[in-house]
Amino acid sequence: MRSVIPDYLTEALGDVESDSSGESAGYIPELATADPERLGAVFATVDGEVYGAGDIDTEFTIQSISKPFTYALALADRGFDAVLAKVGVEPSGEAFNQISLESDTGRPLNPMINAGAITAHSLAGSPDMDPAQRVERVVHGLSAFAGRRLTTDEAVCASEMEHAHRNLAIAHMLRSHGILTEDPRAVVDGYVRQCSVLVTARDLAMMAATLANRGVNPLSGERVIRERVVRQVLSVMFTCGMYDAAGDWATQVGIPAKSGVAGGLIGALPGQIGIATFSPRLDPHGNSVRGVSLFERFSSDMGLHVMEVPPAARAVVRSNHLVGSGPNAIRVLQLQGGVGFAGAEKIVRETLDTAPREVRVAFDLTRVYSIDDVARRMLLEVVRRLTLDGHDVYLVDPESIVPDPDPGDGGRVTVVGSVEQAEAPPHEEAQRGSV
Repeated sequence: MRSVIPDYLTEALGDVESDSSGESAGYIPELATADPERLGAVFATVDGEVYGAGDIDTEFTIQSISKPFTYALALADRGFDAVLAKVGVEPSGEAFNQISLESDTGRPLNPMINAGAITAHSLAGSPDMDPAQRVERVVHGLSAFAGRRLTTDEAVCASEMEHAHRNLAIAHMLRSHGILTEDPRAVVDGYVRQCSVLVTARDLAMMAATLANRGVNPLSGERVIRERVVRQVLSVMFTCGMYDAAGDWATQVGIPAKSGVAGGLIGALPGQIGIATFSPRLDPHGNSVRGVSLFERFSSDMGLHVMEVPPAARAVVRSNHLVGSGPNAIRVLQLQGGVGFAGAEKIVRETLDTAPREVRVAFDLTRVYSIDDVARRMLLEVVRRLTLDGHDVYLVDPESIVPDPDPGDGGRVTVVGSVEQAEAPPHEEAQRGSV
């Protein structure tokens, strides 16, 4: 059977194909020559499946889509304090090339506008790197996000550098405030090379999926950045990634995103999917016209807005029932789905409301597919307190959803593979061992 997803993408491309509004980025001569009819879209899941339609393997330069990834590298290489001291996180409400600096410090408002992106480039790698080494660090990092070695388009790089007067002015302003400590022209040259890295829509979808997958590339399995960095980057993308259209994007599409003037557009939905589109014609904000339309459709059709109300957490407790009778009876709380704080709170409340009189209590995790760290600690604390109240507690956890199930001081839990195993007489439990 043929997958329905490529057919859906093909249909979506067909619906926007006739839109010829917008213009290619004419202020960079090499970009002005791009074929305006190119059009593609890719979905990449967090477990490495890739679906695409249209021109998904056509190469183009990454441009400003490099900004969140280089910001991530700077945070990873220099630490949060060093980066936040020089680049803010506030939306500017202005175009990407505005000189948006704090009046008292000279600090750029955020890393998604050029002033902040130039600064972030200067912070990638270690402080003792020369400009060429820093460029290599950035290209290596972008390649790790994509899962393959990326290269630079030298023609686009030369064309952009020849017309980089505004970026040079921004860099000199940053140098005058002490935000940049190196030669402004060398930093701008490195930044332009960063923007001239060649990618495809397939690459961009995998880069976005790496962010959606907590910093681990779904194909290579490499951890590119830590989860804390991912959270920071996605937050800034959500509020600042679409420049002076960020507010409309956040309300109408609701996916952390970043655009580039070569026509690329990415979105990363945490825990679910990375999305990329390619279409060179731009709107007045510098965003791909047909790319924006596609994202609006994807968000609407598939309910991808991050503010969509999730299913009620009460569904985490599937059932609360008794197995067996007499002294060997077991109170079983069967759980399901993904368990976060709200779901764990329901488990705590259900346990308190039940106030089990049975000596033996089991939490059945057979239908649970994930449990975050907060929920794990809450569940184990419930186990500990039940133990202190005189209960024998079991975790039915055949797939080891709860790693290191140590309830802590005074707690005790027996891990089994099925409820039937928990029903075994007490002397058989002792042979299996407990934590």
